[in-house]
Amino acid sequence: MHFTDYISHQKLIHQQTIAKAQKGDQRAMKDIFHAQSKALFMLCLRYIPHQADAEDVLSAAFSKIFEKLASFKYQGEGSLEAWMRQVVVNECLMFLRKKQKAPMMVEPDSTITALEDNAINQLTNQELYQLILQLPEGYRTVFNLYEIEGYNHSEISEKLNISVGTSKSQLSKAKAYLKNLIIKNGWYNAS
Repeated sequence: MHFTDYISHQKLIHQQTIAKAQKGDQRAMKDIFHAQSKALFMLCLRYIPHQADAEDVLSAAFSKIFEKLASFKYQGEGSLEAWMRQVVVNECLMFLRKKQKAPMMVEPDSTITALEDNAINQLTNQELYQLILQLPEGYRTVFNLYEIEGYNHSEISEKLNISVGTSKSQLSKAKAYLKNLIIKNGWYNAS
């Protein structure tokens, strides 16, 4: 299952703009912000569904991005965008750990219904996004890290301080939970 198509398209930032911003050019920094802010805000919302909290996290992430930009090493087209995404994901995870709004792990729901794996692939990007927001925090976090950000279970276990087995279990439960939501919303046709 590939969810990378779901990610908002980002405007790539030219190397000259990056070099200027690394030297403190405010206009270049503003250009970077405008090119990436919408996509990075949507990334925050996948982890932190409350808009005000997501805005705070994005603001903190941009502060860190511009603070550390001078040490960023350009490695080709898209490298800044990838680095910025990583900073934002880390800020989201730090926020979730600090807030501890809900336990990271969720007990299995015995009402989750089995469903073919391709059911999720039949959704539009907006439908999928809305479903991801309905996942419990632990499921949503592991699902985003694995399916959308491309981290492996070992990396997720390190980032979240959980075992590899727990990461795998949470991903499996997240997919089952999504499938159950698909059925509840009437988006699955078993014919």
